[in-house]
Amino acid sequence: MALAALASWAALASLVATPALAAPLPVGELELRCWLSHTRERTKPNLRETTTVDFSTLRDGMAVRSPVAVDFAVRGMGVAPAGVNIEGTGHHHLLVDRSLPYGVGEKLPFDDSHRHFGKGQTGSVLDLPPGRHTLRLLFADHDHRPYYVYSREIQINVRGARSNTGKPQIDPARFAETCAAWHADELSTPPPPDEPLRIHNVRANEPLVSPFNLRLGVNGMGICASGGKAENTGHFLLELLDARSRQPLQVFRLTNGATQVNVFAANGDYVARLRLLGADGNNLLPPHELPLRVARQEAL
Repeated sequence: MALAALASWAALASLVATPALAAPLPVGELELRCWLSHTRERTKPNLRETTTVDFSTLRDGMAVRSPVAVDFAVRGMGVAPAGVNIEGTGHHHLLVDRSLPYGVGEKLPFDDSHRHFGKGQTGSVLDLPPGRHTLRLLFADHDHRPYYVYSREIQINVRGARSNTGKPQIDPARFAETCAAWHADELSTPPPPDEPLRIHNVRANEPLVSPFNLRLGVNGMGICASGGKAENTGHFLLELLDARSRQPLQVFRLTNGATQVNVFAANGDYVARLRLLGADGNNLLPPHELPLRVARQEAL
């Protein structure tokens, strides 16, 4: 996003009190059934691994159209831009059709197979040619030296360009197969440019099982843990509000640069309000609100 656009968003954030609303659930009966059938897969928390990096929504074996939205998630560490040296933080790198580097401690090169996100980005949009591609996330420090905190390698199949490749449709006679194709396309579709702040893996009023995981992202700006200074960056604050009273029940201050949250909540209706705060504690963008319902509890 251009600097002029970022400036306009910053001005809007200071003037507009109305929060941006999350994307709605699908309207069609088959599409809604399909989306909800994958809810737990998208939101089940990983409570065993203390430090992980992975893809927010992409999964191994998905067939997608290009351009492809690729969103990142890190747990146990926080995000800070390249050049900002804060203990316990780093920034994302995406290995495209490339294996893990052999040299421990060596800086990662800058080329098409080593994509750097040194501005603290939480995701990207990739334009990939048709065919099979491998992707792996690798977290590295302020000097582009790997921590060897990395995701498993996934393989995606690019069917073609969005401009000339049709969107998958769900066939009730082959529901499981065609639902998987439709769902993959939904998750890999780039977000609208007017939705910079969002929760990747859940849609408005989606019924959830507690505990659940929320993956947070921002387009056009970056994340920087508190204590660091970098232009066009901030840190997330997530509030879980009572849907009726609008009173905060839980507040997650992600000053360490974290981009995901595990939430434990009783059955009921809530609003997850996501904010991106600058070093002065003020909103950098209009808040993003996600109404949701906790329908069931699960022992993990």
